[in-house]
This record gives sequence, C-alpha cells and structure tokens, in this order.
Amino acid sequence: MKVVSLDLKRQYESIRAEIDKAVLDVVANQSFILGPFVESFEQDITKFCLVKHAIGVSSGTDAILLALMACGIKDGDEVITTPFTFFATAGSIARLGAVPVFVDIDPSTYNIDVNKISIAVNRKTKAILPVHLYGQCADMDVILEIANANGLKVIEDAAQAIGATYKGKNAGTIGNIGCFSFYPSKNLGGYGDGGLITTNDDKLAEFIKLLRVHGAKPKYYHSYVGINARLDAVQAAILSVKLKYLSEWSESRRMIASYYNEYLKNLPVKMPDTASYNTHIFHQYVIATPHRDKLMEYLKQQGIETVIYYPLPLHLQKCFEYLGYKKGDLPESEKAANETLALPIFPEITRKEQDYVIEYIKKFFSSL
Repeated sequence: MKVVSLDLKRQYESIRAEIDKAVLDVVANQSFILGPFVESFEQDITKFCLVKHAIGVSSGTDAILLALMACGIKDGDEVITTPFTFFATAGSIARLGAVPVFVDIDPSTYNIDVNKISIAVNRKTKAILPVHLYGQCADMDVILEIANANGLKVIEDAAQAIGATYKGKNAGTIGNIGCFSFYPSKNLGGYGDGGLITTNDDKLAEFIKLLRVHGAKPKYYHSYVGINARLDAVQAAILSVKLKYLSEWSESRRMIASYYNEYLKNLPVKMPDTASYNTHIFHQYVIATPHRDKLMEYLKQQGIETVIYYPLPLHLQKCFEYLGYKKGDLPESEKAANETLALPIFPEITRKEQDYVIEYIKKFFSSL
C-alpha cells in the first residue's frame, strides 16, 4: 500500500463542481485582481474568525512582511520570535533590516516558550512574533502581558492555525495583527499562493490595505512605499468555496489525530501535546523520537510518506550566521529539529491507510 502525507486530489473531487463554477465565474466576470470576489471572501473570513478586518494578500510571507511594515518595524529594530518554524517568519523580519531575536521553544507544544521571552526584551525590541505551530496557539495571555508592559506590538503567525482557538478566541485575532497562509497544503489552501491579514484595529487595517497596493491611494498617487501584495480573484473564489467546509475538515483532522493518539500511545515516541487552553486543528500530526531518521526511511520502504518540519532551526541557518548564534544555544529547538516527524494527516485519509501507518510504526519499534 502507498500512503501519501497529503492528497489534495481527493479534496478537489469532493467539491469539484463548486470549485469549477467558482473559477469560471471569475473568468466570466473578468475581474482578476482584488475586486468583488476578494471582497466577498474577506467578508466571509471576518465572520469565520470573528474579527473586524480581513485583508487578502498575495502570500503568507507577504502577510508577515506587511504586518511588520504596518507596525513600523525598521532597520535596527528587534523582533522576538521562534527559531522552530518556516523561514518566512524570520526572513520577513530580516528583509526590513530588523533583527530576529530567537527564543527557544516549549518542548511540549513546539511553540515559543513564553517563560523565556522577557529576558530577550530590551530597548530595541519593537514586537513579538509568535508562531502557532502545527495548528495550535502559543500561550497568548503571557505574550500580551509582556507586550503591554513594554509597549510592543504582537503579530501572530497563524499560517498553520486557521480555525484554531485559544481560550475561545480565534487564532489571528488576539494580538494586534494575525497573518495567514493559503499555500495549497494548508488546512484552507488555495490553488496557488495566497495569504490574509486580520486585525481589529481600524487604522492598521487601512494602512495595510494601502501598503498592499504599492502604498497608492488613489491609484498612481503614492503616500508610502508599499509592495505588490494583492490576493487575486481566482484564489479568493476558490477559498470562498473551501471555507464552507473548513470546520468539518478540522473536525476530521481532530478525529484522525485522536485515532493516532489511541493506537500509538504505548510506543516510545513523544506524542503531540495539546495545551488545555487550545483547540488544535492539526495542520500537522507530529511525533518525536531519537530514531526519527531510521523510522522515516523504514516507513518510506513500506510506501508511507512522512515529512520533517524543520530539519535545521533558523538560528543555525547559514543566512543568519551574522546574528552570532551557535549550536547548543537553543537546545529544545535543536532537539525538535533532529527528532520530529510528521505523519500522514488530511481529512480524506482512510481508516485503512491510518491502520497501515500505525502497523508499521509498531513493527519498527518492536524490531529495535
């Protein structure tokens, strides 16, 4: 049997008629950049996330970049974030000439360790950028308390967490700004790049809308140097269709995760840990073991696809050598990079496929 980590074709087949109609409606309308389809999607997202403003942008990366720009982050400023995440989080900080300051992770959730943030704050610190990794939120109350005490902005990287909640509040609506990605593999994925910014701040929302169109209002009159970061109408139309199913898909992911939890619990692996204050949407289902690489190769031989997120933490990446971090500085992030493995999880995975994955994980550990 072959089990892939993600099969988007199954999802498409289940909603093919709606998706095809949505795309053809955009083509017939001939409004491709921003316009009514994007506006409609933005309105739908405000209702889904229970947030005042939702602004469609070109990618999750540009969402973070625009959020930092809107918060006035500039050359020499410091932004506290996690090293155990996708590159875009820290890369967007560096693109503005600011300095990413890495704080180690909590080994139970893989999110930033909020107990270590305060020590990283100094007069150059301007923002905290937590990442809601794998589909569950960081401990936002502590982060907000630190931010409020020091006059800092809080930008949530919720690229993997749309639909997740923290103490009943939706990811991306708790800090000053939330950033989302609609990369095809995300729980709510487009058919190309796309992203979103959420905020309850009227002034920030207006500024972000200006920045995403080269800082122009009206057209050809530029008050600011912005970027081209517009969500296109085809992606918005597709996402509007898929948004209707997102809660159902998230529930399916939780059921799949629960099944893994039940049948892998007695093995010598670290299981995913959901914090008591969180509703997890399991963008990824990640286990950890010192035998990670051997397990991955063994499963590959059985036709089971797994993925490593992220094999080298950001503080050890070559492009960030100038920051002066060295191996051993952030041990929990480094351990996670060496031991974590994402198992196949998507709403359409079958019980038979899951049983096959579980069977061979058990066989691997029984042979050690």
